[in-house]
Amino acid sequence: MQTTHYEKPEADVEGEPAPGSHASAALYDFMVVSNRLPVDRCAPEDGGCEDGWRRSPGGLVTALAPMMTKTDGAWVGWHGAPDETVKPFSHGGMDLVPVQLSTDDVELFYEGFSNATLWPLYHDVIAPPEFHRTWWDSYRKVNRRFADAVVRHADHGATVWVQDYQLQLVPRMLREARPDLKIGFFNHIPFPPPEIFAQLPWRRAIIDGLLGADLVGFQRSSDAGNFMRSARRFLGASVKQQQVHVKGADGETTHIARAQAFPISIDVKQISELARKPEIIERAHQIRRDLGNPKTILLGVDRLDYTKGIRHRLKAYEELLADGKVTVEDAALIQVASPSRERVEQYRLLREEVEGTVGHINGTYDTMQNTAVRYLHHSYPIEEMVALYLAADVMLVTALRDGMNLVAKEYVTARTGNDGALVLSEFAGAADQLKQALLMNPHDIDGLKDTIMRAVNMQPAEASRRMRSMRKQILDHDVDHWSADFLAALKEKVVRDDS
Repeated sequence: MQTTHYEKPEADVEGEPAPGSHASAALYDFMVVSNRLPVDRCAPEDGGCEDGWRRSPGGLVTALAPMMTKTDGAWVGWHGAPDETVKPFSHGGMDLVPVQLSTDDVELFYEGFSNATLWPLYHDVIAPPEFHRTWWDSYRKVNRRFADAVVRHADHGATVWVQDYQLQLVPRMLREARPDLKIGFFNHIPFPPPEIFAQLPWRRAIIDGLLGADLVGFQRSSDAGNFMRSARRFLGASVKQQQVHVKGADGETTHIARAQAFPISIDVKQISELARKPEIIERAHQIRRDLGNPKTILLGVDRLDYTKGIRHRLKAYEELLADGKVTVEDAALIQVASPSRERVEQYRLLREEVEGTVGHINGTYDTMQNTAVRYLHHSYPIEEMVALYLAADVMLVTALRDGMNLVAKEYVTARTGNDGALVLSEFAGAADQLKQALLMNPHDIDGLKDTIMRAVNMQPAEASRRMRSMRKQILDHDVDHWSADFLAALKEKVVRDDS
């Protein structure tokens, strides 16, 4: 194995022993590493608030939290407040190891390199990425800090599962410091083709960082293929099937990593149970009544992000209103756009544009009784989201590029009566599994309009056939299936290499 000098980590908190001494640091057999811990701060008077913390919503937490509570595991991540030191603590049966970030780290590592360099680059340069050396220096420094926390707390031979694009250097750092570890990495967003990835000045370092893992997981087979092509092009790696053979300076193979697709899913049980609760069904009826009981409710649920195709969706809907294909008396569009990265200029501009477009549509087509677009710039609890899924006849997922899009899977799962229609972008990872959705190209506005109208006018028998097929796919491949598949493949990979 290639040997590289590894700088000794600093202590997590003042007075804690350095890694290797283990005098007082707890050791764990299984560790998850992500940019954020699986908890959010909360007020003591809030429901479900325990010692000032509440478990975060989201698929990753839902997938891994039960496993963490059953194993000798710990979760490493930032606790969400800059310039604050928090010692390791436990919550909800999970041991949590906070990584400290400064205000500068948040600005340079997170808002800068992670979300203004990597995010747009990995989403097909829908927005122009920015390349700044100070951002890259911060990214390396923060990745090192996350790796140090793992080194400090990982038991010998532990399994470490690193999550997402913010931490792509961590696998290599771990392998250099602790070759005894079993290292997995999962990329939740798309991985770009080499022709786009080539723009990144630090492309070799990113590929090398990822190849520190035994198993590198992606949402789609095309993402895994893009990664392997980049490994071959920029590192000269030999790629055989799904195995990437990394060569050292002497031309000999120093490490073999496997790249494979593991499409993430949702907590099917939770969504299904909520969809059958009488109070949530009644809330869905109330939503329809509040909108004037239109014949058709269309729904978009997105983080306010330029990758989600919200502008394309609004343009298509406005043209349908102008064409008279839909009217405010018969149809209503609910657009939930949860706040996102509001300190980043591109996101502020997007919000202004979306809200201006909604205002223009409503100003043109609203009546005293009816609203064309009900725009909601809020985040909602899962109970309200399921009520919205039940109220909506047509779900619009028009992403320009998306790793998976779990909203599409949540909508399908909530439709326990096998009704409703899903309009789904072919550029979302979910399109690989939900082949009975109405797939479309969101850049083709005329095609998008035709697909929306096909969904609006779909006969119940066809809708039921399509929804039944999609529900079976999701019920057979829930989030537990995803995590179990990945960890089984990681174990198999390591055992095979050791044999």
